Amino acid sequence: MWLVFAAQIYTGFDFGRFGIYPRQLSGLVGVFAAPLLHGSFQHLMSNTLPLLILGVTVYFFYPTIASRVFFYSYFFTNVLVWAFGRPYLHIGASGLIYGLAAFLIFFGLFKRNFKSVLISLVIVLGYGGMIYGILPYNERVSWESHLMGAIVGFVAAFTLSRNKKNQPRQS
Repeated sequence: MWLVFAAQIYTGFDFGRFGIYPRQLSGLVGVFAAPLLHGSFQHLMSNTLPLLILGVTVYFFYPTIASRVFFYSYFFTNVLVWAFGRPYLHIGASGLIYGLAAFLIFFGLFKRNFKSVLISLVIVLGYGGMIYGILPYNERVSWESHLMGAIVGFVAAFTLSRNKKNQPRQS
């Protein structure tokens, strides 16, 4: 994200045009590129810390399934935005962030072991306000990415919690 943003600033080329544009073939490149693209420094900063915190949490506590959770949250969120989003250019990593947060919250609820529930509670306390982001409150914000990320995170948590081996890391 930072490299792409730096390249955009350095070259003056707007990489935002490679975001997700729903139901257009040219918008499919955004399925892969959108989380790396940011419209401003503030946008980049607002995605960096949550992505770092949530990503580290998933990889530290759930190392055996973390890459799947990350892939699902990255790829399937963007596919759903491409399929169902409003005709608008969607960029940013917030769909990925919502996917990771929803996974961490719901995995604990589905798994029902102490450590997973504790992780869920910490994420709810830290990021529970994100729930408002799934509502269309600002036409310049891709609430569709937020909603689709939350749905993907929920489904990933439900699906992966069914496997008895997927327990939190023992410290």
